[in-house]
Formats: sequence, structure tokens, C-alpha cells
Amino acid sequence: MEADMSAAGRREQVGDAGIRLVARDGIRALTHLRVDAEADLPRGSTSYYARTRHDLLRLVVNRLSERSRDDAQIDVPAGMTRIEAADFLTRLVDRLARRPIDLTARTALVVELRDDAELRDVLTVDAPWRKRLATVCEQALASCAVAQAHKRVSDLVSLIDAMLMYRTCRVAQLSARTTLRAYFAGLG
Repeated sequence: MEADMSAAGRREQVGDAGIRLVARDGIRALTHLRVDAEADLPRGSTSYYARTRHDLLRLVVNRLSERSRDDAQIDVPAGMTRIEAADFLTRLVDRLARRPIDLTARTALVVELRDDAELRDVLTVDAPWRKRLATVCEQALASCAVAQAHKRVSDLVSLIDAMLMYRTCRVAQLSARTTLRAYFAGLG
């Protein structure tokens, strides 16, 4: 470990360790001492960056949000058919699912923080990747000439989010392509 690591770098290290802990061992494993050990830091280091458990949760949530910032950065082709739009979004789902540790931690944190609107929203409605996903979904809907695409965005984003959760939790076999093609076919 570099002795001169910046405060920002150390904060990222603490956040990354917290994400791994939550994903691997569950939300109850997120303690200052366990983060110190996971990050290979001297005992008490995490407390310097996050005094309370809520501060530690905030640090982990913010780090998770930072790490996912660019996940939905993708250009939407113009003039797609509905099948092409479904297949395009299937590739996006596959791309978003490439970081299972982050998705597992996010799922656990969303459940744990369901009554904490401030932190929950950083992972859900205010998450940068989700805002970008909403833009991509609206563009995909408009690209295949779905009427009033802006009114369908929330449902499509929620569907994609649910598919990601199912993949993360391995709840059931789920074909994103089949699901999205059925969604687009049913738009009328």
C-alpha cells in the first residue's frame, strides 16, 4: 500500500471494499472493522472516512454510484425495427450485467435502504446510470416509432432493472431477448 495514497484514493479503496463485503457476505457484514480488513488497511482507517454506520453506507452507496456512471453510455441507432430495438436493449442488459459484484451489492443495499430515501434514491431514481438508461430507452422507443415514447420509458427501465435483478439473484432462467421482444411486440 502506498503511504502517500490520496484521501480520494483511500476513500475509493474503502468504498470498493464495502461493495465487495456487501456482495459476498451481505449487508450485516458492512462494519468498519470488516472494511478495514477487506481493504487491507490498518484498524480504524475506515472510521476516519466514515464515522458512523450511516456514513459508511453513504460512502459505499456513493462509490457504487460512481462505478456505474458510464455503464449505460451507448449510442442508439436511428430507424430500428421493434425487433432490432429489443435486440439492441438485450445487448445493453448484457453489458449492464457484466459487473455482478456491483449488481449484487446494489440489490442488497436497495432492500436494506428502502426506508432511507436519500441513500436509496442514489442507487435507483437518481443513479447516473439509470438516468442514462432512461434516455437510451426513450431513444430506442422513438427509433422504432413507438407513439408517445416518453410515456413508456419508466415501464421499460423498470423491466430492464427487474431483469438485471433476476440475473444477479439467479432467481430464474430469463431470456432478456425473449422478454424484450415480447415487450416491444405488445406496444401496439
